[in-house]
Amino acid sequence: MANSARTQPGTPGTEKPAVYTESNPMDNVIVFYEKKKKMINTTVSVILVVVVGYFAYTKLYKAPAEEKASTALSIPVNYYMADSLNMALNGDGKNPGFIKIAKKYSGTAAGNLAHYYMGISYLRMGDHKNAIKELSDFDGKGTTVGHMASGVLGQAYMESGDNAKAIDAFKKATEDKNDGVVTPMYLYQMGLAYEAANNANEAKAAYKRIRDEYPKSQQARDIDKDLARLGEVN
Repeated sequence: MANSARTQPGTPGTEKPAVYTESNPMDNVIVFYEKKKKMINTTVSVILVVVVGYFAYTKLYKAPAEEKASTALSIPVNYYMADSLNMALNGDGKNPGFIKIAKKYSGTAAGNLAHYYMGISYLRMGDHKNAIKELSDFDGKGTTVGHMASGVLGQAYMESGDNAKAIDAFKKATEDKNDGVVTPMYLYQMGLAYEAANNANEAKAAYKRIRDEYPKSQQARDIDKDLARLGEVN
């Protein structure tokens, strides 16, 4: 990725085989999480589909006062999609990036959405602190984008080692029971967060929801193996 220390959230680094022992369960979950990142962190590709739709709605149907902000946002979005995260955040010298747009157009839908993109960009760069701040500043309550923002926020908390806050964020991300893509994706991450917190029962409950409620989801494909790993055998 150009201008970034990371690729998109979830791109694996050097992978190690997971070894599960009773002596150090926290380390086991961390190793397992790293091994499974590519599968569980398909966040960005899903985000782009939904956010582009939201962005199009904002630009085409919102009041004319929003148009200037939406037009300004489109340029750093293009840099973001091209993996040029530094220019997406800070601008290219001629056009502002997400940081300036969030301030300049505060109160507009595009200014709000800039916080969302900033949060994801920071997470992809490994800056968990700023990712958490910007995703917390984004207001997407009651929308699919809002649920995804909560999920990415949970991912940032988990990668920073705060499993309790990660679980709370994943709960918000999985509130829409009718969403067959976002909800099972973050139910899986919630299960991993519970495992990291040494709460196998809640982890199994999250995995069972995937198995029973979202059997066609990507996460359901190998969920029986995750359950079996925790001692749950059909």
